[in-house]
Amino acid sequence: MTVLWVIVAVLAALVLCGIAYQAIEAARDRKRFPPIGRLVATGGQRLHLIESGSGTPAVILESGISASCLNWTHIRKGVARFTRVCAYDRAWLGWSDEANSPRIGSQLVAELHGLLQGAGVAPPYVLAGHSFGGLLVSMYAARYPGEVAGLVLVDPLAASEWLHLSEAQARMLGGGVRLARRGAWLARVGVVRLALALFLGGARRVPKQIARLTSGTGESTISRIVGEVGKMPPEVWPIVRAHWCSPKSFLGLAAALESLPAASAEAIGLALPSSIPVTILSARHCTAAELAQRDALANKSVRGRHILASQSGHWIHLDEPELVIDAIRQMVELVRAATS
Repeated sequence: MTVLWVIVAVLAALVLCGIAYQAIEAARDRKRFPPIGRLVATGGQRLHLIESGSGTPAVILESGISASCLNWTHIRKGVARFTRVCAYDRAWLGWSDEANSPRIGSQLVAELHGLLQGAGVAPPYVLAGHSFGGLLVSMYAARYPGEVAGLVLVDPLAASEWLHLSEAQARMLGGGVRLARRGAWLARVGVVRLALALFLGGARRVPKQIARLTSGTGESTISRIVGEVGKMPPEVWPIVRAHWCSPKSFLGLAAALESLPAASAEAIGLALPSSIPVTILSARHCTAAELAQRDALANKSVRGRHILASQSGHWIHLDEPELVIDAIRQMVELVRAATS
């Protein structure tokens, strides 16, 4: 019993030290990395919005399921050269507050609508969305067609993909939710922060062991994530790291994953108006079925285009940012020509 109590005492001490380490470093992060944009109150919470450039139509950038506005940094700076552009953090992510409602698609669309109204960003908009963000901007266009002048969908999530879950999908989704919630707990006790600090400092063995013990995966998962972040401008790397050391980001991911089937069910019942021009960019790994589905979506639009980003993985806006910027530029020029 004495040995057992010693082990318990040591573990308790380590947890308390981890909590203290996380609290001290999180406070430092808040001072080092204040919001780069402004916080706008909407629906009982504050959402973080960053704006650049000037002109109409305004371009609104919608991130993937766990990404913040920082994911669009290359694109935002490029688009700002020819029009006003806004990127934001959904609730739970980046500098935005935690959510006070379920993360179903209709709620997220309503929150974006409230944010744009509260921030004084007038329609019409060109909406650009990546992955899950592509699903959301399509839902926005279906719900508020009079406010949307064009869509640019960057390797978008299909509404049908998570509608009827296969056994494998159910396991994948359930596992993702559990890992995200486990990640939130590990972030609270400083383990995530320690692992990232060691990994980015060049260490490999300890982060690899942490990954295996907590998620069943090794260094490859961390390497893949760090690799995608490494495609962003270097000045945002420490900010992304700070955000992902917070339990909030993991809880946001869990909430979003839990709501994917509901979001698919809502989106499948919405028809995208054919009068709205649509440009779709597909990654090189897309299946023939995905490409055919996107061809059909583009063909339904009065001005639809489908572009294969042959040099890109899923994160086209990080692999080939100029391709995305050019697609947005052409959509903006199309809207301006139609209204002149």
